[in-house]
Amino acid sequence: MQDGWSAVARLYHAFLTGTLLRAQAERGSAFAAELLYRLFRRQHLATFLPGLEKLGLTGLPHAVACAQYHYLSNHIGGVRVEYMPETDRKAWVRYAPPRWIWEGTALCGVTGDMSTAILRGWHAHNGVTLGNPRLGFVCTKQTVDGQDGLEGYYLEYDRDLAPAERLRFSRGEEAPPFDPRTAPRLPSENWPQERLDKAARNYAMEYVRSTLIVALEMMGPQDALWLVGGAARRVGMHFFDECRAILGQHAAGPDGFAAFFATMAEAEGDSATVERGDDGAFVVRRRGWRLMEGAPAGALAFPVWNELWTGCLAAHDRFLTWSGAPAGPDAFVFRVSRRV
Repeated sequence: MQDGWSAVARLYHAFLTGTLLRAQAERGSAFAAELLYRLFRRQHLATFLPGLEKLGLTGLPHAVACAQYHYLSNHIGGVRVEYMPETDRKAWVRYAPPRWIWEGTALCGVTGDMSTAILRGWHAHNGVTLGNPRLGFVCTKQTVDGQDGLEGYYLEYDRDLAPAERLRFSRGEEAPPFDPRTAPRLPSENWPQERLDKAARNYAMEYVRSTLIVALEMMGPQDALWLVGGAARRVGMHFFDECRAILGQHAAGPDGFAAFFATMAEAEGDSATVERGDDGAFVVRRRGWRLMEGAPAGALAFPVWNELWTGCLAAHDRFLTWSGAPAGPDAFVFRVSRRV
């Protein structure tokens, strides 16, 4: 199953990055920045406080706890991050290249406003969520500006901050060197490799879940299908071979694709069975949709998400057709067959 988790993490990671790049290309930097701001604020509100508790950071000074949170939570998700404490009231965090969210050449299509939106959505709000109006974040570098990382520090000031002061920039400062020996560590008995692999899958899936919800709120179902669904189809076409290789699958034809989709469904945490219909089509019956479980936007998100698999099928065999539809509560039916 660990290969399946890796394949799902890879595909959804690409889905996230592709969506954000397409938003910038089609709607401009301001729109993409607003999407990122809402996405990261939503993620922050949903996961920050529970994450502090899960990681055992609740008793630390706030600046230190925030920096350690970013170091450990991103480490679990497979993101390269550094942590450098100075005092109880000042602690650095540095997202070193290559950047997870802007993997590969994607970095060249991202604007400074988009990067800043991430900091506004999450880092600048930590003090608010912790009930500490003196805590802010100071950004010293941004990778998208051609600097050697996204870095900055949490600082607890001597006074309460106005909303506009919670994030500020100080480009002349440099983070101290990273010493892995001083960095916090996850207890190995609680975080074996299997749990880390599963967490990396969850990390990517949670970002896609939030992206779908926020995009539907901002654009409505038709525009979301065009923009996010368009990104999903392109990502599916370009990452299908890589994901199938991770799974060790090579079978051709409709049965080969049905097997791929069923394996990915199970790796996402759902169940799936494959059967052959009387008309020769292969039918995948999927029970559950962990990605959007409990989300009120699930029904609207389904056709957007299904474009991901339409793209995968196009790379697998362009003479096959794919369809999928809900089949009752928590159940879906997908069909793959030869084009007539």
